[in-house]
Formats: sequence, C-alpha cells, structure tokens
Amino acid sequence: MSAPGKFITLEGVDGAGKSTHLDFVADWLRRQGREVVVTREPGGTPLGETLRELLLHQAMDPDTELLLMFAARQQHLAELILPTLARGAWVVSDRFTDASYAYQCGGRGIAAERIAALEAWVQRGFSPDLTLLFDVPPEVAGARRAAARTADRFEREADSFFSRVRNAYLERAQAEPVRIRVLDARQSIAALQAEIGPLLQALA
Repeated sequence: MSAPGKFITLEGVDGAGKSTHLDFVADWLRRQGREVVVTREPGGTPLGETLRELLLHQAMDPDTELLLMFAARQQHLAELILPTLARGAWVVSDRFTDASYAYQCGGRGIAAERIAALEAWVQRGFSPDLTLLFDVPPEVAGARRAAARTADRFEREADSFFSRVRNAYLERAQAEPVRIRVLDARQSIAALQAEIGPLLQALA
C-alpha cells in the first residue's frame, strides 16, 4: 500500500499573485515523480463549483457565506482531497480553511470560535502539510486587482477589508510558523519560485 500523499495550500489576499505559482508548485512536484491533483476553494467538485458561483456573485449574510464555504469544503474533502491523498497522490489547492479565518473572521468579523467549531466538525483534525502564504500590502494587491479580470464581490471590497484579511493571515502564520511559510509576494516570480523550491524539497 502506498504512503498517503501530502496536502499543500496556497493562500493570500486577492491580488497577491498566488494563482501564478499554483502551476509552478504542481510542475515541481511532478518532476519529482509525484502524481499531483490541482484544485481550488471554494470549488473543486461539481457541487463546490456551483456553490462557488453563489459565493462569488450572490449577495448574502456573512453567516450564510461562512456556512456555504464549509459546505463546499466538506464536499471537497469527501469527494476529492481525502480519496486522492489516500491513494498516494499529492493535492495542491488554491485556498483552504486559512482563507475562512482570514476572510470571514478577519474580513467579516465572525468570531474565530465559530469558525473553529465548523473546522473541527468538517475536518476532524485534518490540515495541510504545508501552506504557502503570499503576503503583499493591500495597496499593491489593489493595483493588481484593478488591472485584472472583472472583479467578483470579494475583489470589490475596500482596502480596509483586505488590510484585516492580511492581518488575520499573518496572525495565523505567527501561530503556526512551521506549516505556514510567509513569502514576500512583491518579489519577482523568479525570486519567489527560488524560495518555494526548497520548501517543497523539505516536504518531499
């Protein structure tokens, strides 16, 4: 029986540039002979993608937003993440539960204890093996978002919202420095990837 795979997540505020590095991480692991599945949150499954459309484009109460995020996450874990890891493949995800603490707790102001209760119920102690946090000041991220595609309802939030999101991410990184590795996303793509490679090597 093969050893379980590893779970790697990429996090950061909208506009941090993490999506740019998703393919790099997956390709790096594949060059090491790993089977890799790339996914995203919210989403990753047919049901999750349906919920993603609602979450990104439908106005809703913050509590509803949080519950839908975890509904999509439960399906993601049951249908894709856990079965993939169990067969020995690796999973690389654009966002996971750290995003809920950053966006719904930091950004929206929902109590962390309520998110932790949902996390315990849905994940049962499961968490990523490595999280790459792409950190960038809100004004830099805002300029990048303005130059990007048509904004969803999260991307249209004010800079003050993203300041709270960023601070929540950094607080989580401070609390879990071994799992969450902070990368200065103002650097060039090449410089960032030069930092990412050794972090993956240590995990592989």
